[in-house]
Amino acid sequence: MKSTNLKLVFGSLLLLLMIYSCKNEAKTTETNNAPSAKSEASDAQKKGQAFIEDDGSTPNVLQIAIGSPDHTTLVAAVQAASLENALVNAGPLMVFAPTNEAFDALPAGTVEDLLKPENKVALANILKHHVTAGNYSKDFLKKFKKLGQANDQNAIVEVKGEDVYVGGAKILASIPAGNGIVHVVDKVILPPSE
Repeated sequence: MKSTNLKLVFGSLLLLLMIYSCKNEAKTTETNNAPSAKSEASDAQKKGQAFIEDDGSTPNVLQIAIGSPDHTTLVAAVQAASLENALVNAGPLMVFAPTNEAFDALPAGTVEDLLKPENKVALANILKHHVTAGNYSKDFLKKFKKLGQANDQNAIVEVKGEDVYVGGAKILASIPAGNGIVHVVDKVILPPSE
């Protein structure tokens, strides 16, 4: 009987020792494989389709803006508003892309103020007012009186001779994209005041 009890105690101790060593090994593995808080924070901001590199397909509307030296302010604004992933969706999307000069024409300090973190919602509203579902050429846009923008407001379409204006901004050029079209415009299209 003593022999059976001794075997039982020894077996229990051995089992406990194995369980304890497995738990320590798991903790060590978790600790060694855990990303640092700093890298986790920076990675959290760079997730989604906007950050997947793809050199083989037609550039999407975001890639076209990023590749344009005339749209660095627009790209900075899109990044400040965290809208990169919205611009790489399958679409189709029409983006009315104001040039750097268009942003420079705003009252002094406006862009700097909008880029502040506390103004992210207002900036996103303005940027969404530059995006419409669809993929229409400049000539096809002549058939419209207004466009429903991504911020749930409308932009008026006007035709003056051969020129097309959306929300008061003249379309200067149009660039086909993999998920829509980029219409380069000469003004920032401000949403109507409510």
